[in-house]
Amino acid sequence: MTFSPNMLQVYFICGTQDVRQDTTLTNVLTEALEAGITLFQFREKGDKALKGDDKEHLALELKHLCHQFKVPFIVNDDVELALRINADGIHVGQDDDTISTFIERFDDKIIGLSISDEQEYQHSDLSEVDYIGVGPMYDTPSKKDAHPPVGPAMITKLKSYNSHMPIVAIGGITVANTQNIVKAGADGISVISAISKSDNITQTVKDFRSYFNN
Repeated sequence: MTFSPNMLQVYFICGTQDVRQDTTLTNVLTEALEAGITLFQFREKGDKALKGDDKEHLALELKHLCHQFKVPFIVNDDVELALRINADGIHVGQDDDTISTFIERFDDKIIGLSISDEQEYQHSDLSEVDYIGVGPMYDTPSKKDAHPPVGPAMITKLKSYNSHMPIVAIGGITVANTQNIVKAGADGISVISAISKSDNITQTVKDFRSYFNN
């Protein structure tokens, strides 16, 4: 799938650990897709996360669901799973597999890399990267191992190094603080709980989309 920075506008990240007990990830994703998310990342993490065949079967189900809406399906961290199910791409962090170890097997796939600060940016090989996820913007309850918040100013700083590198902001993002992130130069916002725990997923996604209706 050919990457476009527009895919980053409303980037939903979620796993089974992130949804309420009274629903399922499939239901949450369906509603988010119908409302207009532009990219989905399957991030199955934590003690109760699915593993093995159960994880793969769910990933395939979610990928097919995304493709019904022509939305890219990205796998977080798990390179082998992404390859087995022919995902549209992979997103890795600084502590995950280095891109050089799998790039030859990811021809024509979307590749994203997490970056927290200038130091990580300067030490990262971005030659094969389609976009970078920058953050956390604010305090976030969704990632226990998150770095200290860097704020929207970090987006502006990294854009000054390379204005052509697409950036999606992550971490503690809500509809209320999205405007400052967009003003800082982000190509999009990526959220977990703002959508997965929303009382009105449809309205939340539409509110996020409104910042990118240009």
